[in-house]
Amino acid sequence: MKGYPPNPALELVADGAALDVIARHAAGCVSCDLYEDATQTVFGKGPVPATFLLAGEQPGDSEDREGVPFVGPAGRVLDRALEEAGIARRDSYVTNVVKHFKWKPGRGSKPRLRAKPNRAEVLACRPWLEAEIIRVDPAVVVCLGATAAQSLLGTDFRVTRQHGIPFDLDGRRVLATIHPSAVLRARGDDRDRLYRQLVDDLGVAVSLV
Repeated sequence: MKGYPPNPALELVADGAALDVIARHAAGCVSCDLYEDATQTVFGKGPVPATFLLAGEQPGDSEDREGVPFVGPAGRVLDRALEEAGIARRDSYVTNVVKHFKWKPGRGSKPRLRAKPNRAEVLACRPWLEAEIIRVDPAVVVCLGATAAQSLLGTDFRVTRQHGIPFDLDGRRVLATIHPSAVLRARGDDRDRLYRQLVDDLGVAVSLV
């Protein structure tokens, strides 16, 4: 990670830059090595301000190609869960804690497989997320999955034990739930159970507004 320029996001915020200006700067981000193998930066998308800010881990293959967060299979699960929980997508700003797709070679129909971002990569990208939170000013931040939760709530946070529990972070309500991709990976009754957990946790977010 040495030798990369610092992330300029919070300096841009301090200078009064609007979110669209910050997004344009993020498009050229080289604050870690992930930009080298990604197609493009995938910044957040949604209304500003927004009632909810939903933050996942990183863009996937579909998102990397289209430049929009949560447009692949996990995004479809999220859309369905939001609807069941009573959250309108139009009231939600959707993003990821890491803005570039980290991948490893796959085979056949999946030539690029997701690889988990490391802590240094998450920290290098975190100022973009902080800038989004400041500018979007959501009533509730929902972390989708462990990487997102630990980025904001600390490395000791465990989604398996602490999902659906509201926390206060700098005067803002934050809670975590599973990433929608966990539903896709599950089988049988586990898939139904995890999906219901996702919907129920999103329902807690609604109750906080």
